[in-house]
Amino acid sequence: MLLNSFLDLFWQNVLETTWLEVIAVIFGLLSVWYAKKANILVYPTGIISVLIYVYILIEPQLYADVGINFFYFLMSVYGWYMWTRKGPGKKIIPIRWNTKTQQIMGVVAVFVFFFAIWGLIYYFKQDDAAYMAEYVYFEGLKLLYVDSFTTAIFLVGMLFMALKRIENWIYWIIGDVISVPLYFNKGYVFTSFQYFVFLGIAIAGLLAWIKIYEKENQRFS
Repeated sequence: MLLNSFLDLFWQNVLETTWLEVIAVIFGLLSVWYAKKANILVYPTGIISVLIYVYILIEPQLYADVGINFFYFLMSVYGWYMWTRKGPGKKIIPIRWNTKTQQIMGVVAVFVFFFAIWGLIYYFKQDDAAYMAEYVYFEGLKLLYVDSFTTAIFLVGMLFMALKRIENWIYWIIGDVISVPLYFNKGYVFTSFQYFVFLGIAIAGLLAWIKIYEKENQRFS
């Protein structure tokens, strides 16, 4: 019975998904897959996906989500630049771990982004009763807080990916773990499934980048 309900809800979500959304999802999946391979195509595919979402979200006037996706676009452009930039030895920046200081800065950045995103959404949307109604308490959690927190995690993950830090995958994994049940409980089964796929690729990406890092170190040791 539970499986049938899940499949019915999933199929209903599929039927309600536009072809434009499907294209955005496909390019989003391609972007994560190329990220796993440490292939620079992660950025052009990601940019296409993000810009489609920006276009989709403008019509229903979800300007907060438009702004977040536009920030993703800017981070993708920055990452594309960083992955092609060469250092003094004319070598592209390698995959590496964060220093302890960078680890602390990453955690601090999550909370800074969280309060900034939460504050901006609340400031611009507090008079929009229909929008704020979506963020009522849901199973003990206020969705505005959860959405702001996961977005903050993803933003820091994008920053660390641009710098080719292995920890970027840890941020993606944490964000995906939260997003899978979050969107499922909100009724967006198709989106929940998408994040489940992202989670699998992110775990594979973490292992792949560690392997690349160790292989590079062995070469120069």
